[in-house]
Formats: sequence, C-alpha cells, structure tokens
Amino acid sequence: MSNQTSSLQVLKSLSDATSELVQKLSPSIVSVNTRMTRGTGAVLTPDGYIVTCNHVLGRSASVRIGLGEKTFEAKAVGFDPYSDVALLKAEDGRFKPLELGDSDKLNTGQFVLALANPFNRQPTATTGIITSVGATLRGWRGTAMEDVIATDARLNPGFSGGPLIDVSGKMIGLNTAYVWSRGIAIPANKVKNIADRLMTGGKLKRAYLGIVSNTVSIPQEIASQAHIDQESGVMIFQVEQGAPAKRAGLTMGDVIVKFNQKPVTTFYDLPRLLTEDVIDKKTTLSILRGEKLIDLTITPTQAESEDDD
Repeated sequence: MSNQTSSLQVLKSLSDATSELVQKLSPSIVSVNTRMTRGTGAVLTPDGYIVTCNHVLGRSASVRIGLGEKTFEAKAVGFDPYSDVALLKAEDGRFKPLELGDSDKLNTGQFVLALANPFNRQPTATTGIITSVGATLRGWRGTAMEDVIATDARLNPGFSGGPLIDVSGKMIGLNTAYVWSRGIAIPANKVKNIADRLMTGGKLKRAYLGIVSNTVSIPQEIASQAHIDQESGVMIFQVEQGAPAKRAGLTMGDVIVKFNQKPVTTFYDLPRLLTEDVIDKKTTLSILRGEKLIDLTITPTQAESEDDD
C-alpha cells in the first residue's frame, strides 16, 4: 500500500467519523428563536431542559425552539448574565440530552467540534483545536469572562448557545462568542453548576457595593509612589446612601485597585469578583485616595434580583 493511499484512508476515516458524530448529536441540538434573535440550544435533560446563552434570549418571555420538523414553546427558567448562561424548559416533547464531559480535564491542542442549528435544519459544524484553557475575556458584553475555553473553531452567526464537543461526543463547553479570531466557550462544568441551580429553583446571588464607577488610567508616578503594579483602576463617581460602600467610608474620587487582594484594573472586574461567596463577609478593598494607597474593610450585601425589579 502506497503512502498516498494510506494517507487518503486516514483522511476518509477522519471525515467519516466527524460526519457520523454530527449526525449522532443532531437530535440534541435545537434552534432557539425569539422575536429579535436566532441562536442555538443544547439539550440537557430528556424532559426538555435546554441551555443556551443569555445574550441570545435577552429578556424575551416568548421563546420557540425547533428540532427537525417540530417546534416547541419554551419558557425561560433563569438567567445568569454575568456568565452568559440561560436555562429554558420546553413545554412538551421528549428530548435526547447531550452527555457532559469534564471540562476541568481539557488540554491545549485537543480536537473540538462546534455545533449549531439556528435555522432548525441540519446542524452546522466547524472544527478546530483548543488554543487556550482558563483564558480571560475582558470588555465584552459588559463584563469579564474568566476561565473560558478558547479555540480556533470559527463561530458563525447563530452559533451562540451551541455545544463545543470533544472527540468522544461529549459536550465540554457552551459556545458564546467569536472574538479576535477565536471561538470562546463557557466550560461545561460551570454550565452544569449554573443550570442545576436554576433547574431546582435556586437563584444565583451577586454581591453589591452601591457605587457608580468606571475604568480610569493611573499615572505612572502615582502607581510607583503607591507601590502598585497596574496602569488602571476603577474610579468611584457616586456612592449610594446607606450602601456598603458608604458604610465602609468610600467617597467620590477613590480609585479601587484591589478587591479581596485581587487586582481591579477595569470596570468589568468588579462584577466578576462580586460573587455569592463575599456576601455579608468582611472583605479588604484597596483604594488610591489622592496619592496614598489605603486598605478599607467593606461588607458587601446581596444585590436585588432582576426578577424582583
């Protein structure tokens, strides 16, 4: 057997295996349509729980999902805009769920498949490899996304909310964005944790400081004098009366540079750091006040749920 024939057989085997995998998973990939957007969803349970991206839904109450020739009404069970995850529940029908892989065991260089079905036809697919595990994406859709999966699989319009698949056919991530020529996916373990809480009626809690703020540059001479190694921070423009920030002694003009010993360099860092874990707990906040670095103690409270507005 010639080397050329052997290479062709390897390529055909890879091509056939990829095509078979797409066909096998197609019953678990649904279209997600609102009045304004089209996206994709990944089936999590046989009784119709479906995960997609929060930005696909927005705040839409009316959602239709499509699977082949069938369409179903679905309701939004819950949202986590900070992680860009949303959970739907189909009103009727039986579904074939995806098997979830362990996203804590991913490695750079792994072959992956990104699947989507925004138009309720046969799923579309792109392929690539994992280029980075545990990446941080800043300044996108109003928040910072930490510990995401980056791949070189191209994500076309409508891929948001579709699964990222490994070679065994398991879902290892939820595709959410295509930026800087990289596909970005939320790790499956994080998606499952959020979905499980929303599925059982739990709410994702966020901590609250009570400030209006934005990113500012820190002059090099001030950074050097204060012995901080960062070029930017978050300046406070307003402090709400009675809020945790007011009680901690924060004032307009203070520049936050660390929260709980973790750097705060942009406005997008704070939502990421204000997790449920710090609610009602004394936390150290490092600020620049003038040219001096000051440590204050702040006790964040629980933010009001958007559902309570």
